[in-house]
This record gives sequence, structure tokens and C-alpha cells, in this order.
Amino acid sequence: MSTLIAEERKTVKKSDLKRFRSEGKIPAVVYGRTIETESILINSADLRNVIKGVGRNGIFPLNLNGSSKNVILRDYQTNAVTKEILHVDFLQVDKDTEIDTKVSVILKGTSNGEKVGGVVNQFLHELDLTAKANDLPDNIEINITEFEIGHSVRIADIKEEYSNCTINHEDDETIVMIDYARVRNEEEESEVEVSGV
Repeated sequence: MSTLIAEERKTVKKSDLKRFRSEGKIPAVVYGRTIETESILINSADLRNVIKGVGRNGIFPLNLNGSSKNVILRDYQTNAVTKEILHVDFLQVDKDTEIDTKVSVILKGTSNGEKVGGVVNQFLHELDLTAKANDLPDNIEINITEFEIGHSVRIADIKEEYSNCTINHEDDETIVMIDYARVRNEEEESEVEVSGV
């Protein structure tokens, strides 16, 4: 497993933070139940490589001054325009640490309903989960390939597949639905054209 190397950060001056970022370094903090919050610097390219290897919610070692801690990427801030990562929060964890986090919902495939004029309405793009660090999925995947118009997926429908997590939503909340919207719009347009003749 890739280790992320960190160095101590002893300044919070804006001019210094700007210089760090221009050098390819990201200001960050690491904290946990058993450690004091530490201000650190990490290499931007190294962070991308580690996250690519373990996933957005994966656990990996962070080495600071020769001491290694297992951490996850807890949060990060980005520049709204450039999308450059400006700051990162790491949380020290062990495999039994329970974490509350948001996980993205990713739809896979093109539904049968879309092929006959339906549209995909995704109501939840991320879910609030509670799980042990080792059990957190990188994302929630829903394969919609076989879905016909009118098919929907609710929270209750995915609970068995993700039973090692607590999904902090109501069972009847709809995640995605294949709707008739496009067909209805065409019918409405036709009615307008007929009535206008």
C-alpha cells in the first residue's frame, strides 16, 4: 500500500500558503481521537496517486517525521474556478473506527427506458453513511441497464447489498427513477401544435 509522506507546517500566513501551493504542496491537517491536530504539508501528485490506489474512502498510511498513522481523506476544499485542491483534512483511523461520511451514487449503463424516450431522474447524488473505516464503499453503484420506464430504486432496495453500512436516509426515499418526462413533453407539444392550427 502506498504511503503518503508529510512534513510539518509551521506557518499559516497566506503568502506562505500560496508559495507552498505554487511548489505543488497542499496545506493539510491530521487529527483523531488519540492525537492532537497537526498542521502538515503533502505533495499534490503523491496525494492523487494514493487516492487513485485506495479510493476516495480508503485507508492508507501517512508518514510524518518517521511515524506512520493510518488515515482517510476526511474532507478537502477546492478552488471553485480551477478545481485546485487548497486544503485537506485527514482523520486517523483504525479498522474498527466508525465514520460518518457522504458517498457518491454512480449510475451505470443506459436504461431500456431511455432507449424508448424516457429520462433518468436522479434524486440523490450522494448518500450519508455510517460504517467502520474498512467497510466504507468508494461509491454506491446502481446498474440501470435493464430498467424500463417507471422503474425506480429506493433506499430500501439497496440496504441488503450495503448491509455493512448504516444508510442514514428514510427507506422510502427515491434515489433514481426512469420517468416518462420526454414522452409527455412530445405529447404536449403535439397538442399545442394541433390546437394552434
